[in-house]
Amino acid sequence: MRRLLALGLGAALLIAAGPALAQNQIVIKFSHVVTPETPKGKGADKFKELAEKYTDGRVKVEVYPNSQLYKDKEELEALQLGAVQMLAPSLAKFGPLGVREFEVFDLPYIFPDKKVLQAVEQGPVGKKLFEKLETKGIVGLAYWDNGFKVMTSNKPLRKPDDYKGQKLRIQSSKVLEAQMRALGALPQVMAFSEVYQAMQTGVVDGGENTPSNVFTQKMHEVQKYLIATDHGYIGYAVITNKKFWDSLPQDIRAQLEKAMKEATDHANAIAQKENDDAMAAIKASGKTEIITLTPEEKKAMRTALLTVHKEMESRVGKELMDAINKESSAAGY
Repeated sequence: MRRLLALGLGAALLIAAGPALAQNQIVIKFSHVVTPETPKGKGADKFKELAEKYTDGRVKVEVYPNSQLYKDKEELEALQLGAVQMLAPSLAKFGPLGVREFEVFDLPYIFPDKKVLQAVEQGPVGKKLFEKLETKGIVGLAYWDNGFKVMTSNKPLRKPDDYKGQKLRIQSSKVLEAQMRALGALPQVMAFSEVYQAMQTGVVDGGENTPSNVFTQKMHEVQKYLIATDHGYIGYAVITNKKFWDSLPQDIRAQLEKAMKEATDHANAIAQKENDDAMAAIKASGKTEIITLTPEEKKAMRTALLTVHKEMESRVGKELMDAINKESSAAGY
């Protein structure tokens, strides 16, 4: 905490200087918790490249991947204090921050496909969600895709009953806790950087993640099975400290917004390919058996998990859930 406060004070002094420092190089520390090889990692690196290019070097972006600066639970506080200027946390992180509406992204099987997901993120719903972050001193800049989740475990999880008693890692989210309990599993909240070791030592039996995260973190090397459930979604919000963002000269902000839009297109375009490539690499490794659920098995999973929607209506907001369901209906679901 002292370290965060010290860094935050230093950043606050820089922010207070505002226009006086406009002619000097502006440094943006961009921290994230995954490897540079993931879609998020590549998106952050692309933003760095474009931001420095479009501002003619007036902005320098320092990317810190793989929890080099902060772990999951620390990074949002660091951003609010001004110790870092930019993050790309999972959407699940905003519920514990007090913006529960973002936990709608954690609801199992709420997005039938990417078309509906993108309509939600890029339309009025996504904009309104970002506006709710401003009271926390945060500005939302973009939604970055990762993909739909799979389960990994040392047990072949084919049907809901198979989950009973399994200790499964989740991100900090009341919705994800309810999801695991609906299956009879025991949810274990844990920082992303700690998951591999927890799986290796048996502290947890398994977890949920996207194939690209499973592969780049080598989770498949310490898990016997990968179950292609596609039950949930992992996405990110690229965010910045509001005081920092508002202090930037307008021309710099415009160029950074341009860089962010292009980096977003880049990150989202490669997300599906990265997951497909990861699945192929996991299969080729021979260390993990990939289980593809039958239509009947997938239907049983959906039936077991859709109870979470009703349970979470009061927490997430029925109006928000209805808006997403409306997008699904418009898409023919």
